[in-house]
Amino acid sequence: MDWSRFLYSLLLLFQISFQSCVAKSRSNARRHSGRLLGRPNPIKCARRPRSLLSKDNGHYYFFSVDTKYKGAEATWLDSRNLCREQCMDLVSIETSSENQMIIDLILQRNLRDAWTSGRLCNFNGCNQPHLQPRHINGWFWSGTGISIASTNSTPAGWSENPWSRTGFIGQFLAHDVPQPDNAEYLLNPSLATVEACLAVNNNWYGDGVTWHDTACYRKKPFICEDSDILMRRARALNPQMFA
Repeated sequence: MDWSRFLYSLLLLFQISFQSCVAKSRSNARRHSGRLLGRPNPIKCARRPRSLLSKDNGHYYFFSVDTKYKGAEATWLDSRNLCREQCMDLVSIETSSENQMIIDLILQRNLRDAWTSGRLCNFNGCNQPHLQPRHINGWFWSGTGISIASTNSTPAGWSENPWSRTGFIGQFLAHDVPQPDNAEYLLNPSLATVEACLAVNNNWYGDGVTWHDTACYRKKPFICEDSDILMRRARALNPQMFA
């Protein structure tokens, strides 16, 4: 069997239905998603959900499925703004223990996935040499501005690489294609849909609860984490709310 032709046929069949779905979803995302980051609301900040307290960093977290947002999913930007108006941001998973906490949250709730604040630097100013190649060195936590370790290595102090060893493309090959793989763009470059946002997926490809690059317009549950920067801003605007 000519495996290259077989693979091409499979991908072509997928793209026919995929293109229609993506075009519709992207149109909806543009129509309903704002392009600017939301500002903190001091009242909402003072009353923000406090589902979980981390002893490591003193931050409160909440999972959208545990709050009034239960059953609702949002794009990456909309998720950020829902967090930000409450002096939080999408979770920035900066330590192995924090990653395990997120894994436990997802498994306990039997969820398919969740957004994090992880973002690919693929906009103006991201052409610096130290960020190249971008898919390896260009990821960062937008909630804190901290760089994410190279995607092809295990972060310092971690026991394993949190990025998945495989993904959608790996299903059609005789070998795994590790994350991030920018699969959506590779399958249909004409749509220019770069997988520039980081989600935690629950065993989509028999790979456990692992990190995946994902198109930012997709809608998912989300995890919010206290933002020290936004909390300071809200306190300065309305100190009596936090007395």
